[in-house]
Amino acid sequence: MHMTDRGLLALVRHEGLVPGPYLDVKQVWTFGIGHTAAAGPPDPGTMPRGMPADLDAGIREAFRVFRADLGRYEAAVLRAVKVPLAPHEFDALVSFHYNTGGIAKAALTRHLNAGNRVAAADAFLNWRRPAAIIPRREAERDLFRHGRYPGGTIPVWSVDRTGRVDFSRPIRRLIEDEALALARGPSPTPPVLAPSPTAPTGWLARLAAFFSTLIRRA
Repeated sequence: MHMTDRGLLALVRHEGLVPGPYLDVKQVWTFGIGHTAAAGPPDPGTMPRGMPADLDAGIREAFRVFRADLGRYEAAVLRAVKVPLAPHEFDALVSFHYNTGGIAKAALTRHLNAGNRVAAADAFLNWRRPAAIIPRREAERDLFRHGRYPGGTIPVWSVDRTGRVDFSRPIRRLIEDEALALARGPSPTPPVLAPSPTAPTGWLARLAAFFSTLIRRA
């Protein structure tokens, strides 16, 4: 099971995008779309400080790392949850786990596995620190309970060499189609099929056609 397109966009929108290493509210070095060293390489603490020279390349790298991270978070949710999930429920749980890392120990997971979806939805708000995260928890709860997805563009924020993000104004906003294409990654290149060894090509084909004409005239 994987996140839906709308779930992906909701998660990226919650996280925002910083195309350079920054210090989050807990003073943890983070990169791109909420990536920390706890999720695996690269380690944001060892990355070059400040904004990338090529902003587009920095945005693509942020989404590349996001794609690598996302599969691990999706798998962790599927391991922790023992009951069938609707797509919007799965989207909400992956968003929650991507932010907290707490799906295995959260009360909401225990309630859900016990069959109490109402209590599970309410328990999203057990994870409400710092206070600035409460709107996200409420949005995840509403997504889980009602299938209500947020909308809007995805902000790209700048960061200085000390790791401080400038949240006064985004330097770019990605529209949904653009962000989704980056989140899904490049389409696989179709294979180049070699010509059949029995099918003549080029001058061989012309020669075969010539002899075929002579035979028909004989």
